Amino acid sequence: MWELIKSGGWLMMPIVLASVLALAISLERAWTLRTARVAPPDLLARVWKWIREKQLDAARLKELRTDSPLGEILAAGLLNSKHGREIMKESIQEAASHVIHDLEKNLSLLGTIAVISPLLGLLGTVVGIIEAFMVVTSSGLSDPTMLAGGISKALITTAGGIVVAIPAMIMHRYFTRHITSITVEMEQQAIKLVDIVHGDREVDFQEAPVAGKPRVRENAA
Repeated sequence: MWELIKSGGWLMMPIVLASVLALAISLERAWTLRTARVAPPDLLARVWKWIREKQLDAARLKELRTDSPLGEILAAGLLNSKHGREIMKESIQEAASHVIHDLEKNLSLLGTIAVISPLLGLLGTVVGIIEAFMVVTSSGLSDPTMLAGGISKALITTAGGIVVAIPAMIMHRYFTRHITSITVEMEQQAIKLVDIVHGDREVDFQEAPVAGKPRVRENAA
């Protein structure tokens, strides 16, 4: 593998660097954007339990804010719930903008890598072909293997750029779609919280039949 990279010339170095960076971003985002971490399914039930049992104090709000991105959004709404529905919704929207910005961290860089990697490969191909024809110009075609070797070297960079670009583009599209789905889920949870706090939604906190985990049963007011 190293010999193949080496034979591609100096332009293989930025392509290799781009591949390492794309892999690092993909692994970091895959870990950070886990649904259970971003929007825990039982978080709203826990918040309702605190409200119902009058345990929602400053310490609980701090815990909620640091619990998850969804917790940060819900905490922002609860902090301003006493100012009315509209102010609470505005606070949630402001917090959501900040959270979504954090969720999209480094995705633009991943998309850029997917775009420029083939261009780097194409540049390497052009440079390699120029070098090959310069060899032909200086020494003629007495040794055709020299020309073939130059063209082979040029094509390695194109292949390398495409190999980096394809998975980078796939991961960029996947994470973008995943963030959209999570955002919709967090929006629904936030709307439920607003309705609960302002009395438009009745919630019964019960025990789920499996593993004793809490669940929320919702009834229209």
